[in-house]
Amino acid sequence: MITITNLSKVYKTEDVQTNALNEVSLNIKKGDFVAIMGPSGCGKSTFLNILGLLDSATSGSYKFEETETIGLNERKKSDIRKKNIGFIFQNFNLIDELTVFENIELPLIYNGIASSERKQRVEEIMEKINIAHRAKHYPQQLSGGQQQRAAVARALVTRPKLILADEPTGNLDSTNGNEVMNLLAELHREGSTIVMVTHSSYDAGYASKIVTMKDGEIFSETHSEQRKDIFEKADSKNFE
Repeated sequence: MITITNLSKVYKTEDVQTNALNEVSLNIKKGDFVAIMGPSGCGKSTFLNILGLLDSATSGSYKFEETETIGLNERKKSDIRKKNIGFIFQNFNLIDELTVFENIELPLIYNGIASSERKQRVEEIMEKINIAHRAKHYPQQLSGGQQQRAAVARALVTRPKLILADEPTGNLDSTNGNEVMNLLAELHREGSTIVMVTHSSYDAGYASKIVTMKDGEIFSETHSEQRKDIFEKADSKNFE
């Protein structure tokens, strides 16, 4: 699905040049669940933003389903992003003035989906994510876990080929965090392709592959050994 080759990102100011990414190469197959780890400033968030076509690389190649994205104009990148990529953010990024239903519906409006189909899709995904009983509530009326469930539903309602999650449990307690991670794991079992940035080794254990970054480079790629028994562990503990 994704082929990254010698990808670099350089930020320049008048006096300083920062190499956020340094010739990174990575393949992500359809159905993979990849966790990206590393210390703050290692480049993992920059890498995720480039994967989501929210930022541009300085050099190298990023092919999404055989389409080279480096050099595409913003309109073409926006088209790929809207049709193929769902985002889950640490801070939820829900719109306070909209209900849960309206927040989830918003990407479908951007994609020009007819009203009747929007209603059907939103209701289906709310049932799946177990947030339907909060459809008419506003974000500030929800717990952190419920807000993240609404954000997950919004990411999934467009039926994206790729889900990008940036610290999805970062603002949650361990119980709500485990619920969100179990939800992502279930989506992966159903065939979703997920790339997640996380500081938590416990959360990374849900993934099928862990990519560790350091100083803008990929330091290691390993398959998770924790994942096979992670669902049997106590939900009440904080494993970070």
